[in-house]
Amino acid sequence: MKKSILMAALLCGTLPLLAQTAAEQTLKEIYKSSLTDAKCYPWLDHLSNTIGSRLSASPGAEKAVLYTKAQLETLGVDKVYLQEVMVPKWVRGEKEIGYLQLGKQKITFPICALGGSVATPKSGLNATVIEVKSLEELTALGEAKVKGKIIFFNRPMNPEFVETFKAYSGCVDQRSSGAREAGKLGALAVIVRSMNLRMDDLPHTGATNYGDISKDQRIPAAAISTNGAELLSKSLKANPNATFYLKQSCQTFDDVLSHNVVAEMTGTEHPEQIMVVGGHLDSWDLGDGSHDDGAGCVQSMEVLNIFKNIGYKPKHTLRVVLFMNEENGVRGGKEYEIQSAKSNENHIFALESDSGGFSPRGFSIDGDEANFNQIKNWGVLFEPYLIHKFVKGHSGVDIGPLQSKQIIKVGLQPDSQRYFDYHHAANDTFDAVNKRELELGAAAMASLLYLIDQNGIVK
Repeated sequence: MKKSILMAALLCGTLPLLAQTAAEQTLKEIYKSSLTDAKCYPWLDHLSNTIGSRLSASPGAEKAVLYTKAQLETLGVDKVYLQEVMVPKWVRGEKEIGYLQLGKQKITFPICALGGSVATPKSGLNATVIEVKSLEELTALGEAKVKGKIIFFNRPMNPEFVETFKAYSGCVDQRSSGAREAGKLGALAVIVRSMNLRMDDLPHTGATNYGDISKDQRIPAAAISTNGAELLSKSLKANPNATFYLKQSCQTFDDVLSHNVVAEMTGTEHPEQIMVVGGHLDSWDLGDGSHDDGAGCVQSMEVLNIFKNIGYKPKHTLRVVLFMNEENGVRGGKEYEIQSAKSNENHIFALESDSGGFSPRGFSIDGDEANFNQIKNWGVLFEPYLIHKFVKGHSGVDIGPLQSKQIIKVGLQPDSQRYFDYHHAANDTFDAVNKRELELGAAAMASLLYLIDQNGIVK
């Protein structure tokens, strides 16, 4: 059947019988390979339990670069190489200390420095605390009330949202911008409630951004656990003049050379048209980054393994990219686009996995209406595998910078209910990842890439 007729059928939500039968059979083979002969789980085991945390410029990050490159080379693909990228180096230092002084009583809280934060003085700092719920509330207080104080941002994630990333988006500004805005008003430090829907004693780190404010306005920023935030708020209401002691010794050093890891299967019919699939190799330093984003990296690697196992050779060039430095700079994603533009490369499709290794539910699609409808209308093929979510939306941070004449960007959407229990926290470890859920995500990704490869994008 001519491609134009096939495409018309696809856009109408149907596939010709022969094409649908062939696609159904290939998806069965993809899922069988992933569920019976996958390497992603042992790959993640090594990344998590042998290498550990992989903060940019750390020894773990560089070990991960070498390990994943070596594993990709065993798959016998056409190219495996490293792409140089300069990344920031931030080191947490000694264990942070935070406690509330109530006369002779001392209440200690679970805290951790936010990524990129400056240190306190070596002896720490001590000040009264002002609790606020938003940046707007902080601004309304003004410099006279903020100067010399510690600002406690205590806006929780909204549990009403079934889509937990909406709840995250609704309060993450206090983590990313709180220190900057409070520093402008003369605050001494900020404490930020962790981005976590669960009540526990684990502080969740994440990047804080000082922007272009002067160095003397850059103040220490720390996260506090959700249980800690509740207790601090309650304690302050009962003792508004209590002082909080904070000590952290984090440092920022000169940028360091690191790498994106790239592997490629050259297209048999359209080698000049590139499809990318990837995740970010770096992680925060509290846990070992199994969900964020070791899972996305090994799932992307597994796509190549699946295609090798079932003997599928893509028509378009398929490129796996393990990006460095998503967490605190996005240098890897930006550098990949810079080098791509220099080489005049044509990317037609990009797929990112950076929402955890939980059961896949579907895809969020950043593209025009015709291509959105094409992918959505393949939903019938995904129904046997419990993939049902095809929505317009954000694809991924690392593929965000990619620019081509026409490119469709997609993000894997796993079930999100448990993601923020682990996100950027010390419990983001290998034992939190279910083997079968991880493999199902890899199969969903390989299936979508196969369908894009077979049918192309709508132009």
